[in-house]
Amino acid sequence: MDRLVKMDKQQFVCRMQTEVRRILEQVADAVNDAPPGHLISGSEVPVRDLMAELRQTVFQTAAQMRVDATEASFSPSEGCKGTGQAEQGAGQPQHVEPQRPDRVAPDSLVRRRPRQ
Repeated sequence: MDRLVKMDKQQFVCRMQTEVRRILEQVADAVNDAPPGHLISGSEVPVRDLMAELRQTVFQTAAQMRVDATEASFSPSEGCKGTGQAEQGAGQPQHVEPQRPDRVAPDSLVRRRPRQ
């Protein structure tokens, strides 16, 4: 992945709105729950931790959305150019392992040998 495709900005904003609202409500609760006379010292650490959580979630979501957008734009057929296999199934036949003796294959899967 040499180049990353840009993510959809509106989709990112929409996805993050719920998370931002949840964190902001918790910030308001932390400030409102601070003891009288200790507004800053009673709410600063919880607010800092909440904002760190938001920062981490926002960055992880943005990075993941960009990677996802890049993967979605990837065409698997482009990766096969020059490999020598022009069409699907053109390779060597695969070796088929015989069935284990303790397992019985359904009748529809058993090849019948011609009678001699």
